[in-house]
Formats: sequence, C-alpha cells, structure tokens
Amino acid sequence: MQRLNQKIHQKYTSYPEKVLQFGEGNFLRGFIDWQIQVLNEKTNFNGSVVVVQPRGNNKIERLNKQDGLFTLYLQGIEEGQLVNQHQVIESISRGINLFTDYPEYIKLAGTEDLRFIISNTTEAGIVFDPTDQLEDRPQKSFPGKLTAFLYHRFKAFAGDENRGCIIVPCELIERNGEVLREIVFQYARSWNLEDEFIEWIKNANTFCSCLVDRIVPGFPSDSYNEKTQQLGYKDELMVVGEPYHLWVIEGPEWIKNELKVEGTGLNTLIVDDLTPYRIRKVRILNGTHTAMTPVAYLYGLNTVEDSINHEEVGMFIKKMITEEIIPTLEGSKTELASYANDVISRFANPYIKHYLMSIALNSISKFQTRNLPALLDYVENYNSLPKRIVFSLSCLLYFYRGIRGNEVIELQDNPEIIQFFKTQWEKFDQQEQTMAELVNKVLAEQRLWGMDLTSIQNLENTVSTNLLTIYQRGVKEALKELFEKSI
Repeated sequence: MQRLNQKIHQKYTSYPEKVLQFGEGNFLRGFIDWQIQVLNEKTNFNGSVVVVQPRGNNKIERLNKQDGLFTLYLQGIEEGQLVNQHQVIESISRGINLFTDYPEYIKLAGTEDLRFIISNTTEAGIVFDPTDQLEDRPQKSFPGKLTAFLYHRFKAFAGDENRGCIIVPCELIERNGEVLREIVFQYARSWNLEDEFIEWIKNANTFCSCLVDRIVPGFPSDSYNEKTQQLGYKDELMVVGEPYHLWVIEGPEWIKNELKVEGTGLNTLIVDDLTPYRIRKVRILNGTHTAMTPVAYLYGLNTVEDSINHEEVGMFIKKMITEEIIPTLEGSKTELASYANDVISRFANPYIKHYLMSIALNSISKFQTRNLPALLDYVENYNSLPKRIVFSLSCLLYFYRGIRGNEVIELQDNPEIIQFFKTQWEKFDQQEQTMAELVNKVLAEQRLWGMDLTSIQNLENTVSTNLLTIYQRGVKEALKELFEKSI
C-alpha cells in the first residue's frame, strides 16, 4: 500500500509560504494547519505553512516524505449528532530540519510572503536560555531560535517596518504573547544587537496572546489499521481530534483583514481582551475536569465519558457547572450556557478515552488555580458555600489518601505534597488525630492553596462532615446524601 503524498493526492494545491510554524506535533497540525486549510478554501488567504521542529526528532523527515500531507479525522458530538469525518490537510508546504538545513531557515527569513509565526512548544518552551548565542545553528530554546530568525529578517530587509510578522504563540501560559515578546527583547540585549533591531521588533512586529481549545488525542494507534484500510493509503502522521474548536487571539482590529475568519465557520475570534474567554475556559472546562476527577474516580469510574454519562455523577457535574460555576462568571449567561453545553457534549465524546487519572496529575495546584477562585467568588456573591465544589474538595482530600477500595492510587504530584497528605492520613488512621484535626491542618496549609482556607466561613466544618461520611460509608453514599440536601 502506498504512502500518502502528492502523487496519490491529486487535489494538491501549492500556496506561497506565509506561515512559519514552530512545532510539528499533533495539536498544531490538527488545529492551526486545519484552520489554514479552511482559510485557503473559503477566503483569499492564499498561504501555506513551513514547519520547523523546536526539538530534535524525526517527524520533520516523515512530514517531508509525505509532502507535508496528513489525514485529519474529526470525531465527536456536534449539535447533538455524532460526527466522524476525515480530510487530507495540504496546508503544509514542507518541513525544515534546523539541525541539518539551517541555511534554509535563514533563507526563509528573507522571503517577502512570510507574515505569520505560530508556535506550540509546551509551557516549558517559552524560556530564556542564557547559553544560547546568535551564532548557534540552531539555538536550544524556542525564543532563541525566534530571535535569531527575526534578526536575520531585519537584516534581509534593512529594517523595513513593512516586513515584520504577526507572532501568535499557542503555549498554555497566561499572556503568552507578552511573555514571548519580553524574552525576545532579553535575547536582543544579551546578544548586544543594534538598538535599531529592538525598535524594529517593537514597531514592525505584533505579538498576540491567544487562547486555544480543541482536544487532539493525536495518532489513532488503536484504530490505525482500520482507518488505513478505509483510506487505501498509509499515513504515519494521521491525527484524530474533536470537532469543537476555539481560537481567541488578542490583537489589533486590523488583523481581521489578514485573517478573514468571518463567514468561514471557524470559531476563531480576534478580540481586544481575551481575559473573559480564558476565565470561562479555565473554570467551566478545566475547572470541571479537576473538580469531577476525585468524585468520579472514587465513585468507581475511570473516564470522562463514563462520568458525564453516569446518572448520579453526571448530574453532579452538570449542576455544579450551571448552579455554582456559571453564577461566578461575568458576561452573557446565554453565551456561558451555550459554552457549557458544548463542554458537556465534549465530555460525552465516545471517540475519545480521556482517563481521569491523566487529569489527576498535580490536582492540588490545579484546584487552587481552577476551582478555588470560583469557590471564593461564590461565597462573596451569595454568602454561602457552593456545595458541589466543596464536596469535590472533600473528595480531593480523600483521593490523596491514596486508596480506592482495595486499590492503591498512584498519586502524581510534588513529592512534598504527597508526603504531607501521607503523614496526615497516617495520623488519622492510627487515631493520633480526629477527622476535624486532619481537615484543619490540610485546609490551613497555605503551601497547598495559596491561603488559609479555614478562614472561609463554615468550610472547615462542611469538609469535615463530608470527609467523615466518605471515609465511613464511601463516595456513593456521600453523594446520595448531598443530593438529598440539595433538593
């Protein structure tokens, strides 16, 4: 069977190289490169993507063997209907291996068509490495590589301010565009580059913070053979993602003239402030993931799909969103409800096996950043505790006991946090302290929560009551009791 390439994909269209993309992974290909294809099909964007790898691997070679082509499957639930569709994405023109073809990278910096720079190098990718030098081929860090590229572009066009770029990092850190911009300045100063270059960065280039949202599980190992038979060709870069997508770009209004997303069907927004979108996503999507995990896992469930479809756990999740999280958010309640419905549908996606234990990584810090703000806002607005978020907190404390029935839970967190909980639960199990004392010590530990949670009225007593019920009778009975109290 043949490999996917231009010869067997006869619909292939060539476009000018308008986008430089740092990252060849599943997410960017299933999110950004798919959107570039839509823009080419439905607007006059007329651009292709050149991909470079932020780290050394062989995916660039595989990408070039397939002429930049790959198959994207979108599988999930959309408007209440199951979706299972696929298409060949042809928006990537080529990949450049920075370790073997660095001159091509420099040559690209001098091309007139280039306009956008996109990246996704993980949260740890946007860092300053003091060992990076301009002469390196390539630099170790992504911002180092980017600064060198921009400097070569500055030189190639003699500082022409019409030859700057729109730079949109997709790494999952807050204010990602601003953080990247400051590190580029840091490199420019560290390398003693001209003041004119720094001014060119400021005046000719636009760094946009952005928010991205699409679940892209990646290569379908469990169904690859079946999909290969269906397609009639081999594709080592096949990607599976969900239909839902959201890309919020914070930038000037004029970007809409270059990314003409209106009328394309893309859920891509160019806004002057992405803060409300970020808070909405963090609390409704990420926060619900974090809050549901200890409840559902201790109940005996293992995946997000199982949890949202479960009669009792699913109802717990939905009511927590509608009655406790959404009331803490500003903005149109209609839009928030619509987003929440999308999230619930995404949780129920039968094509994606999203395991609760994968979400459970670093649950304490996640609860602090994702759930605690909603809890605090609810208390401030309504002068009462959000019962379900507090119940989730109670389950979280029990989860860190490290036991589900007869199973040992493989906790994944900072070793100091795991040891802290181990110590407290051992004292309780050996009757050195009561449940109330355990809860007091855990909630008062500011290293866990960034504050003393015992200062929140009635929280300590409520968590103690919940946790004692969970300990004595299990999560199923405790959840049932919560439902009865909520009626």
